[in-house]
Amino acid sequence: MVAAADEGTTGTGITTPPRRSVVFTYGTLKRGFGNHALMEELMRSGDAVFLGSYRTQENFPLVCGPYQVPFLLNLPGSGERVTGELYGVSSGGLARMDELEGTSRGHYERLPIKLVVLEEGEAEEAEAYFAHSSYARELWMKNGRRGLSAYSENEARGYVKRNERPQHLTFLNHIQLFVSAASDEPSDSSDPLTCNELDALNLN
Repeated sequence: MVAAADEGTTGTGITTPPRRSVVFTYGTLKRGFGNHALMEELMRSGDAVFLGSYRTQENFPLVCGPYQVPFLLNLPGSGERVTGELYGVSSGGLARMDELEGTSRGHYERLPIKLVVLEEGEAEEAEAYFAHSSYARELWMKNGRRGLSAYSENEARGYVKRNERPQHLTFLNHIQLFVSAASDEPSDSSDPLTCNELDALNLN
């Protein structure tokens, strides 16, 4: 079920346009990150509106996969409370976001999620793009069962856009290669690092 906002005022005093889905973004769709151009385009066309900064009500694992792609895992109770941005999106805008996130190709799943405004307010119902259940648990194990509370500039430094990755492999091929690589083997310099591995390098 899509979380839809009727015209009116939410518990946080935000007026949302009629018949819009409410979507929580936690990674590259946020302001200042690699895919935010899509949200800017949707806002210019009237197909999206920024609603504010929010945090998940429950803990969820936020991890990086190949090429520093961020993934929210549908494993409530693990990880941290994750911060991100909330948008009201038209049906046309939602279709554009679904295409980017590969929901029809088994890349991500758009699922309900409960959020609170960062200053702690009433819970808001929305949706978020979770890593597909077919590989989510493997990603959690690959990241040492450690998650982030936010996808920041630190993690995004290693992000590689889809059109700049090897084109002979599909997105799911990249995921499978990433999760199947032994963590204790020396990494080739071209191998993508997890967020935790990148953080360790930056601390040294």
